[in-house]
Amino acid sequence: MARRLLVLRDFYGYLRIIDMHLQSDALPTTKLWTEKMDMDWHFHGRTLVHHLLDHHSICSISSCLPYEDDLPRVDIFVCTADPQLEPPLMVADTVLSVMAYDYPPEKLSVYLSDDGCSDLVFYALYEASKFSRVWLPFCRNFNVELRAPNAYFSAAKQVPSDDPFFAIEWREVKKLYNKMEAQITGIMKLGRVPDQLRKHHKGLREWESGASRSNHHTILQVLIDRRGTEEVDIGGKPLPMLVYLAREKRPGYPHNFKAGSMNALIRVSSRISNGPIILNLDCDHYSNNSQSVRDALCFFMDDEQGHDIAYVQYSQCFDNITKNDLYGSSLRVPIEVELLALDAHGGPLYIGSGCFHRRDALTGKKYEKGSHINWKQVNEIQEPNRQNLLEETAKFANCSYEENSSWGKEMGLKYGCPVEDVATGLSIKCKGWRSVHFNPGRKGFLGVAPVTLLSTLIQHTRWSEGNFQIFLSKYCPLIYGHGKIPIQLQISYLCYNLWGVNCLATLYYVTVPTFCLLKGINLFPQFSSNWILPYAYVLVAKYTYSLGEFLCCGGTLMGWYNDQRMWLYKRVTSYLFGFCQTIMRYLGFAKLDFAITGKNVDGDVIKRFEQEIMEFGAASSMFIILATIALFNLLTSISIARIIIIKKPAIDLDSFALQILLNGVVIIINLPLFEALFLRKDQGCMPTCVTCQSIILAVLAYMLGY
Repeated sequence: MARRLLVLRDFYGYLRIIDMHLQSDALPTTKLWTEKMDMDWHFHGRTLVHHLLDHHSICSISSCLPYEDDLPRVDIFVCTADPQLEPPLMVADTVLSVMAYDYPPEKLSVYLSDDGCSDLVFYALYEASKFSRVWLPFCRNFNVELRAPNAYFSAAKQVPSDDPFFAIEWREVKKLYNKMEAQITGIMKLGRVPDQLRKHHKGLREWESGASRSNHHTILQVLIDRRGTEEVDIGGKPLPMLVYLAREKRPGYPHNFKAGSMNALIRVSSRISNGPIILNLDCDHYSNNSQSVRDALCFFMDDEQGHDIAYVQYSQCFDNITKNDLYGSSLRVPIEVELLALDAHGGPLYIGSGCFHRRDALTGKKYEKGSHINWKQVNEIQEPNRQNLLEETAKFANCSYEENSSWGKEMGLKYGCPVEDVATGLSIKCKGWRSVHFNPGRKGFLGVAPVTLLSTLIQHTRWSEGNFQIFLSKYCPLIYGHGKIPIQLQISYLCYNLWGVNCLATLYYVTVPTFCLLKGINLFPQFSSNWILPYAYVLVAKYTYSLGEFLCCGGTLMGWYNDQRMWLYKRVTSYLFGFCQTIMRYLGFAKLDFAITGKNVDGDVIKRFEQEIMEFGAASSMFIILATIALFNLLTSISIARIIIIKKPAIDLDSFALQILLNGVVIIINLPLFEALFLRKDQGCMPTCVTCQSIILAVLAYMLGY
């Protein structure tokens, strides 16, 4: 067994050397075959490495780390913004999952940024700090890998019976967690923290002065200070530091949404713990792998190729994806193929969560070739004097601190864009840094995907709008990245920046050919003509490749069908809205906004989602567009079928074959929508007002084309 371990570890080392060589500046990139070999490696070779790094296997990447004393301090940022959309219990679970990392607790600091300034969130964090004294030693003593309590107890509903001692401990910890859950749920139903509970922690008194969501002073509280002699778990081991921050907000001062929250955390943490490595997480992305910190550090601390790595981006994965991925939320192909391939030319995009950063890169420092970091020297930096530290540090989160400064421009996350993460990652790369995409077998983080169609479309509206804004701004990759990053990486960014523009071509293909079919205008070559061959080749090759790629990434045939439907829905609604809102904003008719994807949904909605029944229950202009397009194509197909059957007036099937085929594909993709319009009676069916408006618009369009 020991010999096999050595062989596998040596083999991994050999693959790692090849990987470094392919990413080195010495690799010739001027010849076509060299680039092909490079890309082939990053598609296939690195995928093999990632499979070897699965934590269920016998080798682990974290074995390359130095001794514990040389490990750097790590600061973890968890961001939340609205206790109604992002339940405090979910926030507490995420915080507990990262506090329980297999990492020296004295080198771990966890910061929660509460942009909603809610005492409900603070109380949930206070309860989590108490429960951590039991949860952390339980995970450590019994090698619990899934360290988010709710996810762990949901996965193990029955008491384990193999080990009597473990069963006793399991019941006790489960009982304490249920108590915490009941207390947090109770105050959420009440809508406030009762007066008798405010005396439990001095931080709860901060809200007695009338602090509101959009008008309050900076609230900075250390719930667990690892320097205290009493800050230990029930096993006597030290606990990670736990800090709560609600940055100051005042009317008239821009707060810049999540980017502003992250920048405040960067400044505040630099005064308290100043870890050279920062992990940022959305509050709905809990840790699923206790070794994630150590694995990420292997990239940063590599003596040969780690000095220019700015961030290590983990894949965004979700724990509530249905078998056939109803709303295409898993993004299988982008994660398994596209982001992995970007390693060949500088690394993947920064996608906002599950990302380990080098603090220097995040604060705007340029990479100087040949520079190295001395990790031992970093660890020897003395921590600041604790006297009056919180009062002095709170000033760094004041709303006026960033006035006339470089924050949001040259330092920290970029302002003025809904996808501040993508713009920030691009800016970092243009300063000489590179990034790494890491997708281990056991996923590093698991989040909560939207469980309704409307939430999914709204989320993609924000993404497409933000990416298109980047294309029209000074951060356009072709301009901002010219001479700074490879042309291949510039074009890779453009693929995402131009999401919104895709709506124009898609809208054309689902409407114009149908109009022309009604008018008797053929747009494509005759089916019997040789000119049909290029169209046939593109059609067959595109969808065959798409299906094969999707299945190779772990999808199902039904999942691919769902993915094609969401491909259409996103382009004719989300991308259209994102495109139009961006144009309106540049014309001065709209302001920048940031929509939070809700995580709190009704039980019936969850049940329909688990049964893979699409949710259309909310009245939305997006649904009017979808239903109108579907009904217009349905009316057209009925008209064409009538003409074919009665042969009056005659239609040349040879000339209109492709248009009829396209019309049929649109109808087949929209079968769940027709069901929601006419057959379903549950709360998730299409609202009557949407159905009536869509029928009227579809009939008008049909009459216009007939």
